[in-house]
Amino acid sequence: MGVQSSLTALDDRLGVARGLRRNIRKLFPDHWSFLLGEIALYSLVTLILTGTFLTFWFTPTMGEIVYDGPYQPLRGVSMSQAYASTLDISFEVRGGLLVRQMHHWAALVFVAAIMAHLLRVFFNGAFRKPRELNWMIGVGMLVLAIAEGFTGYSLPDDLLSGTGLRIAQGIVLSIPVAGTYLSALVFGGGFPGDIIISRLYPVHILLIPGLLLALVTAHLMLVWVQKHTQQHGLHRAEDNIVGTPVHPSFAAKSIAFLLFTLAVIAGLATFAQINPVWLYGPYTPANTSSFAQPDWYIGFLEGTLRLMPSLETNVAGHTISWNVLVPAVIFPLLFFTVLAAVPYLYRRFTGDREPHHLADRARDVPTRTGLGVAGITLFGVAWASGAQDAIARYFNLNLFDLVWFFRVALFAAPLLALFVARRVCLGLQLSDHELLDHGVETGVIERAPTGGYYELTTPPRPEDRAKIEYDGRYAVEHDGEVARRPREPARQRSSDSGREH
Repeated sequence: MGVQSSLTALDDRLGVARGLRRNIRKLFPDHWSFLLGEIALYSLVTLILTGTFLTFWFTPTMGEIVYDGPYQPLRGVSMSQAYASTLDISFEVRGGLLVRQMHHWAALVFVAAIMAHLLRVFFNGAFRKPRELNWMIGVGMLVLAIAEGFTGYSLPDDLLSGTGLRIAQGIVLSIPVAGTYLSALVFGGGFPGDIIISRLYPVHILLIPGLLLALVTAHLMLVWVQKHTQQHGLHRAEDNIVGTPVHPSFAAKSIAFLLFTLAVIAGLATFAQINPVWLYGPYTPANTSSFAQPDWYIGFLEGTLRLMPSLETNVAGHTISWNVLVPAVIFPLLFFTVLAAVPYLYRRFTGDREPHHLADRARDVPTRTGLGVAGITLFGVAWASGAQDAIARYFNLNLFDLVWFFRVALFAAPLLALFVARRVCLGLQLSDHELLDHGVETGVIERAPTGGYYELTTPPRPEDRAKIEYDGRYAVEHDGEVARRPREPARQRSSDSGREH
């Protein structure tokens, strides 16, 4: 009774009960693709928890010491304190190796989930009005996640991460006029210097995580206010929501999914070794590793660097290294700028300025779907070319032939993917057209009085019909011609449109 009285007194002064009751009854649509965003969120939670654990033992300094730890092959080797503390976390801190690998796996899953979530939003058209700002926030989160992953990947100061930092320094140097000054500013002089780890550390644990948390908060607030997009289906319309309430259904499923995500990441960390820095050794500028590959989300940058022909220009005493500037600076800037501007480019070329709360099916917008598949293919070719040396060795291929193959594929494969994806979408539209016009095949054959045979069909289920028909019509596009066919009377529409169901 005392607790109830205290809560009542608190509500009398803050007035939160009414708003809380309204919000816990808010509905969220149910669809498997919406879990992609939750995977990203729960991976971020895992990163924060495991990262907090690691900060207690990691030493972010490049001061030299002689290793005298339990890993016998490196005893007596001179190394930085950052690398030595990473070895100590792996071999001496109880549960340290598990947590370290969980942190690394969670970072990979985090970036992958953001990418998959952005692709779902793109193919469903959920970036359109009124969600343009949320799309740009998502792209910003992707860029920050890649930067966060790279800074964390560089902190152990092992031979592999040091090679990545060397490449990063070369990219900075390629910036005309300002590159030399920026490199000296970042590294505190010549590469590698003795302060880069101590500078990356606060960026990794404070600056970028703070920005990410701010963007995640803004993203969730916008989703809450604007409501979630929902897939086409029975009783679903632009002005209603069909789903489950936050309490208890959605909250219970979210908690279970959080635990499931943590379990999967912990399972990966237990059974799949990742980033065994003790095998690489400490970083020294004179050494490098065979098949030195970055984490997968940086692979596209590695690939474009390998594909660009050697090309330099001297202008007013300054050397412009196009072979680094174009693939590592101009291409990523252009790629992410176009990605962030997708909602406005789409509105400019289609003239669609209406608000949308129903998600498109990918097949219903074949050109947009084809462009999305072309973008994935472009990224995939660049990513695969980053491992061309490993591919050449393991498949016994000529490295120079492989380089030219990827150079041609970088331009030809996206065009081919656009054509194929668009034709597949048109074929699926025709399949929908056939389903609505002729029904579902039953496998039952009957003989007509005239002597011929025909198969009995049944009307499609209301749920299947509702996925195809929406907004009072359905479209079938074939060879550039779009045929609009009227929908049967509006028994599919919710009689309570305008309210949440």
